[in-house]
Amino acid sequence: MNGPQLNDLPDDSELLEPHVSSLRRRALQASELSAVNTFSDGFLIKFLRARDFDVELSLKLLLNYQRWRRDSPEISTCLSPSSVLGLLNTSYHAVLPLRDHTGSRVLVYRIGEWIPKDWTAIQVFRVSLMTSEIIAMETETQRQGVKVVFDLQGWSLGHALQINPSLAKKISSVLSDSFPLKVRGIHLVNVPMFFRPVFSMIRPFLPEKIKQRIHMHGSDFQDTLSDFFSPPVLPPEYGGEGSEIEEACQDWTNNLLQSEKLLHQIAAHPTGDIATASEDLISEENETEQRSHRDDD
Repeated sequence: MNGPQLNDLPDDSELLEPHVSSLRRRALQASELSAVNTFSDGFLIKFLRARDFDVELSLKLLLNYQRWRRDSPEISTCLSPSSVLGLLNTSYHAVLPLRDHTGSRVLVYRIGEWIPKDWTAIQVFRVSLMTSEIIAMETETQRQGVKVVFDLQGWSLGHALQINPSLAKKISSVLSDSFPLKVRGIHLVNVPMFFRPVFSMIRPFLPEKIKQRIHMHGSDFQDTLSDFFSPPVLPPEYGGEGSEIEEACQDWTNNLLQSEKLLHQIAAHPTGDIATASEDLISEENETEQRSHRDDD
């Protein structure tokens, strides 16, 4: 079976096992992961689906993800929705309730709701990472990826000054080769002229296939977005017939807040594979119980 066919199989399919085992073996042989004991099946499958079960490419993605987390602790170690609740409550960000016609998750970021004097670019980036970690656990999202709408209405010099080349590179890495999600499309609406210098910092770091999936929409974006999304998917503010954007933002904020404990566990875990943390805990409990029985004997 080829990669796309394997993608459609459930996690517990026996046909996935050779690929999972091969990726685990290769990852544990990597010198930079020498302190890691194992990886769970579900964690590895995220990376395999993101690269259509090409073990070599999946390994590269897994190592890049670990490297990105290690090199960006200011972002990766603080995944707390409640710490940025003020920003979320401005209706800055939503994951829309309906997927598009291909099954992709649709994310919306409303840049104008981000007030630079109140929230740093690092805090804003954390919101994106929190959402990415949550939806990357969804089987359908692993298979069909994400599409993103960036609404740049309200973009200002204050926003631009917060994006330096180092942060631009980190953003582009998550979009291209350091996170287990397929980026199927990026749509920029209400694009002001002085956004272009920032975009020119990010663009060189992006692979050609991602560049080809970036669409800049003019003032008639409500009409042109309809070429990519059916009416029930998008909010009315973007030419659709779905839930209003304020409602969608609040629903996703509630979803993130309900995931606070889970996100904390991901941030605190050395590899982000919280399933292995649960396995380690069970193992430790079993060892403690066995020692207790021996002591009783």
